Amino acid sequence: PSSSSSSSLSCHLQPSVAATEEAGSGLGLSMSVSNSCLSGQASLTTPTSLDQVALTNATILDGSGDGPNGSLAGSMGSVAVCLPSESSLTDSLHTSASESVNDEGGEGEYVNLYTSSQANGELPLSLRETIAADDVLQDPAPQMPSSNSKDALDKERRQKPTEVTRSDEENVDELSLIDHKEIMSRITLKQENDDGPDVRAGSGDILLVHATETDRKDLVLYCEAFLTTYRTFITPEDLIKKLHYRYTTFCHSPDTNKKRVSKNTFFVLVRVVDELCLVELTEDILKQLMDLVFTLVCSGELSLARVLRKNILDKVEQKKLLRYTNSLKPLAARGVSARPGTLHDFRSHEIADQLTLLDAELFYKIEIPEVLLWAKEQNEEKSPNLTQFTEHFNNMSYWVRSLIIQQEKAQDREKLLLKFIKIMKHLRKLNNFNSYLAILSALDSAPIRRLEWQKQTSEGLEEYCTLIDSSSSFRAYRAALAEVEPPCIPYLGLILQDLTFVHLGNPDLIDGKVNFSKRWQQFNILDSMRRFQQVHYELKRNEDIISFFNDFSDHLAEEALWELSLKIKPRNITRRKTDREEKT
Repeated sequence: PSSSSSSSLSCHLQPSVAATEEAGSGLGLSMSVSNSCLSGQASLTTPTSLDQVALTNATILDGSGDGPNGSLAGSMGSVAVCLPSESSLTDSLHTSASESVNDEGGEGEYVNLYTSSQANGELPLSLRETIAADDVLQDPAPQMPSSNSKDALDKERRQKPTEVTRSDEENVDELSLIDHKEIMSRITLKQENDDGPDVRAGSGDILLVHATETDRKDLVLYCEAFLTTYRTFITPEDLIKKLHYRYTTFCHSPDTNKKRVSKNTFFVLVRVVDELCLVELTEDILKQLMDLVFTLVCSGELSLARVLRKNILDKVEQKKLLRYTNSLKPLAARGVSARPGTLHDFRSHEIADQLTLLDAELFYKIEIPEVLLWAKEQNEEKSPNLTQFTEHFNNMSYWVRSLIIQQEKAQDREKLLLKFIKIMKHLRKLNNFNSYLAILSALDSAPIRRLEWQKQTSEGLEEYCTLIDSSSSFRAYRAALAEVEPPCIPYLGLILQDLTFVHLGNPDLIDGKVNFSKRWQQFNILDSMRRFQQVHYELKRNEDIISFFNDFSDHLAEEALWELSLKIKPRNITRRKTDREEKT
């Protein structure tokens, strides 16, 4: 059996294969995440090179910086050094920026919804992901004429300047370029009357170089888009190598301009490190970064070394804390019968507050690269927080279904359904679309909807269902979300759908160059989500209600729900159709 409603949904990470092949229609959101998908979350390993980090912390840059002096140790011997204050280091990391025009990005109906929050021109240090670069794609070497005839030699002389120029272009180390005009000459720009970003395509290296021009105020949004989406065409490890190479190319030069380029490159590198996902913090990356810290110390760049070292240690501590927290997670062992009290023991707005608090805790943990890479790879190991958030949605939805359908009396089921409708009303006021849609998907699910309900109850539920009407690409929901002021928890299923459409509908390369227009669309979608993550709710935890939820772990499976639904109302008994069903 299937639901008569076209708006039934649940939040799932994997898009429907059939749906992705159907042009112009929304992706299917009907694939479930298994309950075992988080089993690997506690398996994040602390790198053995942690000892190297600790060693550097203790010897290479001995001293916290609070005192006037520190010392260098190890292979360098004992050398007195002076470390700057913490405030001066913090100030040095902020890039000045001014007002910049917010370009339209992407195509399709979601464009107006996903607009960049960085239109004010600010470039905060710890806001988002880093940049990326590819190897330069080279054309085949030019063929020189082999004939010794006079005509052939004349032709060769005429062609030689052009061919030498072409060969020189191919052999240029783009990571070493500093002239803005030369950099721009290697980038494919939009036509005069085209919409979208100025940068349309370029080699990975030249896009990276362009992103390190952080002192250009007109490039703030470009830099953010690059830092947010670089993982789609280069790995963080390779990006760090290229940034390291560009920094060391100019850091020892007496030329003021080259020194400026090296400092800009370094601060991009610091952001890359600061915004690494914990699953990306591999031993190879740690070793590479600690080698760079040692190089900075040896070259006398102590303030830069201290900044980078602090970022590395902070990341390692975060990873250790995550492993420790996961190891302490209690197992939800209580069953339905052990739950204290009933849902009616708590006020609807209090329940909505606690649902929002739980959602927010998980939502703020999601790292932007997890969402970006899921649309491309659907890898649970690379998206642990996104996977956990989605499983939370599914568990909540099945928990609601189980509570209702386990009531033996029809009036008790009706009373409980009305209670959840009241909770949804308060969730909407809180801008919590995640729990709102989790409950709505439960009330609109086939095992629940097929039962007999009072006409007033059914019609009241239909009003809420209009928000998730899948016709016109969720137009009603998009319009509601566009008007929301944070704090807000969006429905991630639709964000994943939009990212998947962009990924499948646009090529990664254009004429062998990275298609940056595609990355701009991805950036606009993700930046909208990041805007919601930056404003937090101020809610107090109610342990009684949290205990009642029991992590939503004690719910029935789909098959058991259908068995109870059929027991309450066998198949040969018809029920009254709602107005919406009669229209369809």
